[in-house]
Amino acid sequence: MSADPVAAAAAGPANHGGPAAGPSGDAPPRSPTRWLILAVLCLAQLVVVLDNTVLTVAVPVLTTELGASTADVQWIINAYALVLSGLLLSAGSAADRYGRRRMLLAGLVLFGLGSLAAGLAGSGSQLIAARAGMGVGGALLVTATLAVAMQVFDAAERSRAIGIWAATSALGFAAGPPIGGAVLAHLPWGAIFLMNIPIVLVCLLVGRVLIPESRDPAGGRLDVGGVVLSTAGLTAVVWSIISGPERGWASAEVLGAGAAGVLLLGLFVHWERRVPDPMLDMHFFRDRRFVGATSGVVLITFGATGALFLLTQHLQFVRGYPAWEAGLRMAPFALSIVLLNVTGAAAVAIRRLGLPAAIAVGMTLLAAGLLLVTHAPADGYAVLLGGLLVMGTGCALANPAIVEAVMSAIPAQKAGAGAGVDGTMTEVGSSLGIAVLGAVLNARFTALLPAALVGAGSFPAALAAAGSGADREAVTVAFAAALETGQTVGAAAVLVGGLVAAGLLRRAERSGSPDHAVAPPPVAPPPVAPPPVAPSGVVPSGVVPAVDG
Repeated sequence: MSADPVAAAAAGPANHGGPAAGPSGDAPPRSPTRWLILAVLCLAQLVVVLDNTVLTVAVPVLTTELGASTADVQWIINAYALVLSGLLLSAGSAADRYGRRRMLLAGLVLFGLGSLAAGLAGSGSQLIAARAGMGVGGALLVTATLAVAMQVFDAAERSRAIGIWAATSALGFAAGPPIGGAVLAHLPWGAIFLMNIPIVLVCLLVGRVLIPESRDPAGGRLDVGGVVLSTAGLTAVVWSIISGPERGWASAEVLGAGAAGVLLLGLFVHWERRVPDPMLDMHFFRDRRFVGATSGVVLITFGATGALFLLTQHLQFVRGYPAWEAGLRMAPFALSIVLLNVTGAAAVAIRRLGLPAAIAVGMTLLAAGLLLVTHAPADGYAVLLGGLLVMGTGCALANPAIVEAVMSAIPAQKAGAGAGVDGTMTEVGSSLGIAVLGAVLNARFTALLPAALVGAGSFPAALAAAGSGADREAVTVAFAAALETGQTVGAAAVLVGGLVAAGLLRRAERSGSPDHAVAPPPVAPPPVAPPPVAPSGVVPSGVVPAVDG
């Protein structure tokens, strides 16, 4: 099959923030340092993802040395993801308005300072505040790295570059627990954060020299109202999603936060339609490809992140691996994604299949791999390895394809806004996937427990409450069966999400949707997702923290 027209449109308008095309229509010459620039971008993206997963093995140490309560631990894990999620749209808009290179460097500085504060924290509250500060820098990095990559690479190489950028997240997912375990075995817990600083310094020095500046030439004034409304609305929505399993979906605080978030986001949409210089142009949503792509991000990350989160529970509690070893055994998943994207094999396959077909095939492979891991005999590592490689192949196809679908549906000068939308939809889908599939796991586990242990609430608590060997065996069998149910539901969600996303994009192609939604002239007032990557670091109630989804 020929290359998908959506992929071909990825270049957007001729102006990518660099030199304009010549009279003959020739594209600007390729930068000889573009792949080194991509290496810097991927290194910056890697530390952002690592800090979503590296804490999974540090919870016992933090509880002991900082005297952190259960609530403190939850906030230490979630403060980073919550702030990052709420600021993604604003960070993307800032990159377009004030310069993508400038915002990337600012994000590195903020992330480095936050890491220093976290590594030197002396209490749980200090660590929570430092993690929130790291989230501000992380939001700038997630959006600016993708936006810069869109400017540096032309249409012929962009698919491969996006694939490598996306594969970095998978590598960070798997590398987090083993790296955290290795650090804690030899160094104090603060070293988990302090190791970010030399990486940040390298990215700052090299990025300042190599990365060209680019911005939207028609950026306009800062949309203060849009920033406030989008940040408050997204933060409230994501908080309600990650708090639902623990506090109860029907609790007043969860319902109130969710309703307030939806209301604020509705006001944000209304505001963006009327303000002269919106941070997110609502006319993008008239483009069926943009709507299909952003919907696809939510659908795919919902199923994939939730199912992969449950897989980490399976490796720890059913197969008995500690968190760091579970991450190490999942490394083939990430390495297969990296290998297929670095070699360009995934980009070639995406180009030949087209974006919709690549998403459909990729998610079908991911679902098949999850089912193989879930239902095949658990003895030995061979079956797990085979399943992980099938899953990695699927993600190597689908992840870059869905990112490219989002980014190709908007003008190149709005790359920061596109990266913000992609990141926001990823965070929302991932949080929903972990919360919903975690709830399925807990409900099934509770239903299968012996009557005397029903109130235990979690697998470790139920094991501790079991008086006899027979009861302990019953608890283990119940949890394994609950995980099997949850992973099967997750695999089905992956398959359905991938097929629906592919169908939406294919329908948009056939409808003859224009290359880019074109906004009318402005008028005066009278627009969020190691190994497998799991974006939010949220842990459902009753489930011991594992690799972040």
